[in-house]
Amino acid sequence: MKLSVRGEYALRALLVLGQNQHEPVLSIGKISEQQNIPKRFLEQILNDLKSAGIVQSRRGIAGGYRLARPAEEITVASVVRHIEGALAPVSCVSERFYEKCSCPDESRCAIRSVMKEIRDAVVKIAERVTVADLCEQAAKLNEATPPFDFVI
Repeated sequence: MKLSVRGEYALRALLVLGQNQHEPVLSIGKISEQQNIPKRFLEQILNDLKSAGIVQSRRGIAGGYRLARPAEEITVASVVRHIEGALAPVSCVSERFYEKCSCPDESRCAIRSVMKEIRDAVVKIAERVTVADLCEQAAKLNEATPPFDFVI
């Protein structure tokens, strides 16, 4: 699995929305500015996430986006699957997007066997980690950044 820029931006936008759950809505401009995501691209991504029921929107001057469900209920796996498709590194080991591969015997293919293990590890983590977990991780990383120590 390789996360595209679209997938990365989707997770970054959800992180901002998760960090601001107390706000009624957050404008595209604010999300864009905070995460350095082009507004037009962000708008497409958020509309895609809206169609998946991951975010909700409100129109108008005071409009914007918010999470459709609590951050604890939105997994990285569900977002990545919606934006990217399969979590599997090759399509012949994908459970949801399976495609037959070109090897002569899938059941005896060593490469497929290893790719299945990789898929299982990625799925296990991606289904466990939620937007709330990303928010918590971001808070920890921000706390860990030492303040500047200047002597002039």
